[in-house]
Amino acid sequence: MDLVYIRGLEVETVIGIYDWEREIRQVVNLDLEMGLDIISAAQTEDVNKTLNYKSVSDRLIDFISQSEFQLVETMAEEIAQLVRDEFGVKWLRLRLGKPGAVPQAEDVGVIIERGERF
Repeated sequence: MDLVYIRGLEVETVIGIYDWEREIRQVVNLDLEMGLDIISAAQTEDVNKTLNYKSVSDRLIDFISQSEFQLVETMAEEIAQLVRDEFGVKWLRLRLGKPGAVPQAEDVGVIIERGERF
C-alpha cells in the first residue's frame, strides 16, 4: 500500500462544547494519510490514476470551514467518511488537532484509522 498524504492543513471553524466556543472561530489542524496503489499513476504520469491531494484539501477546507461540531471526535469521523465516500479511499489515518484547547499543551486532538489495509 502506498500513501498519499496531506500534512499541517489548518482551517478555521466553529468547534467546541462551551458557549463561548460557539461564538468564535478556532483553528483546527490535520494530517491525513490515504492508502492506495500509485504504481499505475507513476508509470503513466496520469493524474487521473492517483488521488489528487489538491482536490482533497480543497474539499476538506470547504467542509471544515462550514461545519459547527462540538467534538473533535465527531469532526474526525465526518472527515473520514467524506474522504472515503467522495474520493474512494479504502484506508486512511487522520490526526485532527485543536491547538490552544489546553493552554499548557501545544496541541490536543484525536488520531483515527478507518478502512481496510491492503
